[in-house]
Amino acid sequence: MVQPDGLRPARLTVGIVSAGRVGTALGVALERAEHVVVSCSAISRRSRERAERRLPDTRVLPVPDVAANVELLILAVPDVELASLVAGLAATGAVRPGTIVVHTSGANGIGVLAPLAALGCIPLAIHPAMTFTGSDEDVIRLSGACFGITAADEVGSAVAQSLVLEIGGEPFGVREEDRALYHAALAHGGNHLTTVLLDAVEALRSALRGQELLGQEAVGDAPGGIAERVIGPLARASLENALQRGQAALTGPVARGDAAMVTAHLRALESVDSALAQAYRADSLRTAQRAHAPVEVFTALTGPTEGERP
Repeated sequence: MVQPDGLRPARLTVGIVSAGRVGTALGVALERAEHVVVSCSAISRRSRERAERRLPDTRVLPVPDVAANVELLILAVPDVELASLVAGLAATGAVRPGTIVVHTSGANGIGVLAPLAALGCIPLAIHPAMTFTGSDEDVIRLSGACFGITAADEVGSAVAQSLVLEIGGEPFGVREEDRALYHAALAHGGNHLTTVLLDAVEALRSALRGQELLGQEAVGDAPGGIAERVIGPLARASLENALQRGQAALTGPVARGDAAMVTAHLRALESVDSALAQAYRADSLRTAQRAHAPVEVFTALTGPTEGERP
């Protein structure tokens, strides 16, 4: 880590629990920052293969052994496993006092690390606001990503910021009591964006089914087809417009107050998949609220479509 005088002290020895997508990506990033990942845990075959590919010089050890002799311990496990992992480590006394213990959970602050903090560890919550797929792009995306950090004091905050800056990220603070809200915002903007796009791709595939291009069917079910190529530029432009222009980026029939078109959309989607129509209705209602759409649009969205009427 970088000291206030700009000098780099001795490199940290790092242990990672476990060798999942997030843990190994952070491990690679830390090694590029000249820290040394000496050990990691990997239970499944896939995680062992991932550790061997991404961290070939790192020993795969049982969790207590990973935690025992490192200066920086990263707990990169699913949210539901974090509390029990911490309790187990505290009970065994495997973690030495003074160890920097970092978890990568978005929803949790440092409270979940209290059993280890009571033993003299430095508790930090450092969450990369990024999606991970297991591909090599994970490591690339970490550089330039933002990281939500929560620490017990200014010293811990400085340590967390230094770690994030070293791997090329941008640190920002999240209060302990706001972690759930912070995580909900990311889930809504990240996970639900994926759902909306996949729904749009499904509807577009249905609209283009049977069409031919150069003698070949233009639409298939595999990712990367014409439906994705149509939606891709539009979705990217919409995302950039929303981030740069805010509310002014809203377009389309709901924002224009075109109730007749909204009704036609619902009827068409209902013919493909009622769940798609319900999702469109819910998203459109929120869009109508943001756009202060006329009452006719709300009526179209809250009443039954023609196909649903008795």
